[in-house]
Amino acid sequence: MGDFALLADGFATALNPVYLLYALLGVTVGTAVGVLPGIGPAMTVALLLPLTYTLEPEAALIMFAGIYYGGMYGGSTTSILLNTPGESASIITALEGNAMARAGRGAAALATAAIGSFVAGTIGTLLLTLLAPRLAELAVGLGPRDFVALMVVAFLTVAAVLGGSPARGLASLGLGLFIGLMGTDTLTGQQRFTFGLPALADGIDVVVVAVGFFAVGEALLVAARMRRGPLPLVPVSGSWFTRADLRRSWPAWLRGSLVGFPVGTIPAGGADVATFLSYGLERKVSRRKQEFGKGAIEGVAGPEAANNAAAAGVLVPLLTLGLPTSATAAVILVAFQSYGIDPGPTLFVDEGPLVWALVASLYVGNLLLLVLNLPLARVWVKLLQIPRPYLYAGILTFAALGSYSVGASTTDLVLLFLLGLVGWVMRVHGFPVAPAVIGLILGPLAEENLRRALQISQGDLTTLVASPFTVVVYSSLVVLLAASAWLKRRARRLGETVLATAHADDAPVKAGAERETT
Repeated sequence: MGDFALLADGFATALNPVYLLYALLGVTVGTAVGVLPGIGPAMTVALLLPLTYTLEPEAALIMFAGIYYGGMYGGSTTSILLNTPGESASIITALEGNAMARAGRGAAALATAAIGSFVAGTIGTLLLTLLAPRLAELAVGLGPRDFVALMVVAFLTVAAVLGGSPARGLASLGLGLFIGLMGTDTLTGQQRFTFGLPALADGIDVVVVAVGFFAVGEALLVAARMRRGPLPLVPVSGSWFTRADLRRSWPAWLRGSLVGFPVGTIPAGGADVATFLSYGLERKVSRRKQEFGKGAIEGVAGPEAANNAAAAGVLVPLLTLGLPTSATAAVILVAFQSYGIDPGPTLFVDEGPLVWALVASLYVGNLLLLVLNLPLARVWVKLLQIPRPYLYAGILTFAALGSYSVGASTTDLVLLFLLGLVGWVMRVHGFPVAPAVIGLILGPLAEENLRRALQISQGDLTTLVASPFTVVVYSSLVVLLAASAWLKRRARRLGETVLATAHADDAPVKAGAERETT
């Protein structure tokens, strides 16, 4: 009952009119940006991160939570009406939802996506409320060597899972570690990897790196592949949501929630894996298998629920262990650190009011999303008519202004666009960006804990595997890697089956399947 009393205090904060306004702003911006093809929640949070330094931590994190949930939902509109998934987690929604839209049932597809997002987000947030404090209590007694083990798990699993190739993921991780260790060593006072440049003596601000990799790199990639001519938009039409649609959707919402949340909590998971697994489950249990691939409403309801439940699951290791397992979680971790807050086992004790206000804002944001998206779907569609050159020129402008505001230095602007070019090259050649950002963030923390562990043991390396916890963690690493390989293989087989049943005019879906989520 103590947790629910703390949650009630969090609601008292989140329902403050000022914070409620920030939550509304967050879900509005998140949905609006999520609707635009090629722009995801990670890029949105990274882009807005420098612009929130003048806000209180509560206001900034509440707004980012709204952006996170809003961005996860917003992509469904693009997928349903444009047949263009902005990320791999929306491929299934593009297949079944666009088929429904072409059949004159676009309104029903948008409705089941919106309500399913609300149901799954609420269930996922409830599970987060129940599980996160318990996991944090268990983790409070961890020592430096235990955190080294957790960092190794985070490095290897995220690098191996994100992207199509483990080797490329590890290479991206190595780049992030290199950038993270750049600057002056706090222990010896020696400069590392600065190439004799005084501007690098203090290292590169993590915000500049995140904005460069995510916002600038993605903008350059989309500009290079910009679609010519008008977008093939399917109008919103048909009855909004019938009782028959509800009877078919609500079991899929529940099943998708139960699939998505646990998959989201492990480094081997992710929203894209969760959506494919949910779709495979719906095809197995459905009595209308002949409709799949042609516009089955369960094929929209289940995966969209899994997508949003996985988004809540990702927050469990982030808040309790400080381990980001997705690109968006990595950027949110940057947001915490920019305010001097380190997520981890003591977060619920050291920053209790802030954390519970954040959790409460997830419930509030979910409700705001439902209220906002059901009547305003046709308004969001208008955003798809913004000319792409204007859109991405604006993104680059905001990225430059935000990065300059960090240190008021032109050096940061030069680094921003150099890192943006690096991010573009990585995307073009299939290197995932998220492991680089995770290595950048966790690299210095891993080094600090490794040094502490070796100082305590007087240089004895066996101390790193001497505690029961480290043995369990490294054993779990083997299981996680095996689980990741199975989940990816399972999702790939389901994806191949899904794409094989798609119509010949579903080329954008195939393109979305081949494109990696950054």
